[in-house]
Amino acid sequence: MGGSDHLNTARVPRLLSLTGWLGILIALAGPLAGSPPNILIITADNLGYGDLPCYNPESKIVAPSFDRLAAESALLTDFYTASSTCTVSRACLLTGRIAQRHGLDYQLPGVEGNYGVGLEQSEVLIPSVLKAGPHAYATGCFGKWNIGFAEGSRPTERGFDEFIGNASGNCDYYYHNYREKHDLYEGIEPLYREGEYTTDIFADAAIDFIERHSAADRPWFCYLPFNAPHFPTAGNKRPGQPNEWQAPDWAFEPYPFEADEADPEKRYFAVVTALDTALGRVLDALEATGEAENTFLFFMSDNGAFRLDRAGLDVGINTPLRSGGVTCWEGGIRVTAMARWPGKIQAGSRISEPLWSPDLMIACARLAEAPLPSGRVLDGKNPLPVLIQGEESPHESLFFIYRTHAALRKGDWKIVRERPELPWKLYSLNTDIAESRDLAMANPRKLQELVNEFDRWDDTLD
Repeated sequence: MGGSDHLNTARVPRLLSLTGWLGILIALAGPLAGSPPNILIITADNLGYGDLPCYNPESKIVAPSFDRLAAESALLTDFYTASSTCTVSRACLLTGRIAQRHGLDYQLPGVEGNYGVGLEQSEVLIPSVLKAGPHAYATGCFGKWNIGFAEGSRPTERGFDEFIGNASGNCDYYYHNYREKHDLYEGIEPLYREGEYTTDIFADAAIDFIERHSAADRPWFCYLPFNAPHFPTAGNKRPGQPNEWQAPDWAFEPYPFEADEADPEKRYFAVVTALDTALGRVLDALEATGEAENTFLFFMSDNGAFRLDRAGLDVGINTPLRSGGVTCWEGGIRVTAMARWPGKIQAGSRISEPLWSPDLMIACARLAEAPLPSGRVLDGKNPLPVLIQGEESPHESLFFIYRTHAALRKGDWKIVRERPELPWKLYSLNTDIAESRDLAMANPRKLQELVNEFDRWDDTLD
């Protein structure tokens, strides 16, 4: 499956020789012969495709740690989240399954929703898969959970040994409340650290986890889902508290404006810079422990920036993509992503082969030599040959539904519709990444090919 050739993407050889296959086997088997690799998955919350300078040179955001990570990683230009909203995206990543299979196909609403069961408790998550393997992985989650926090649904009841984070889809960055409810936890107990910035709380917890388990010479899996840069929510604010983008004063220092700046877009810059600084501290901790070479690190945004024309809230950018979060246009589902594994994934490379978030379940299982969950359809496929050896995407197509929106990508072609009663639109992403020219009328055979593929997917759903 080919990818678009924007962003000056260098194509890699498509046919894998015997030598190439041996290279994959050596790359994957090498670290497992002794110590299996650590796994670090980091997600941002609603970060735009065009927010980071490493994706968009015109961006005004100061993000040197993301620049560093991009230089040390393969930067994925055609990586997709399996859903364009926070709750569903996280459930798809952790299960390796699209929402129409695991059932959590909507954003959890309010206190009742976020503290309910959420994702069915019969679903198997990545940390449980790792624990079923031959290596004793320590598992930790630090950040935004957002897939259910009822008894039996909490991280430490779903395969994670440790958890510090918030249960909901968004909380106040300093007061740590979601609506009227305190929303910061350690394990299943409330954690009170009012006045501390959530981005730093989560980074500190991840660093502590990494340092402790690296010192103990135990392989670890760290899931670090930052809540930044999620937009501010009026319902989380106390009387008299402004509903503004929250960032520490020091995060404004790289910019020609002060911490009392009122412009929402400029305040957003500081939120991303604070996230960037936290990322840099995590990268430094990996280096200091000596575990950087033996750690598979994957970064992605959970979905694209929201572009719903809400004043002061929709300031992230998805340049050059169309629209944003909660849609199936490219701006909602194609996201920033980087993969780093020193000595195995080529630093500074760009990969245009389409991959998506359910693939991370398969990658984690392969890295840990763990069996995949049985008795269920998995929508992820092994991305490691693409990341390590430059193979083609293992996906024939990628399928998306969120609310009334739907889309399918096959090769460099994509169909989209905003409601089931509307006709499909057809786009060539190779020449029109902005989805600005509907080619359905001019290419009826290609349109029908993709519609048939969408229907094939639909027929596999319960």
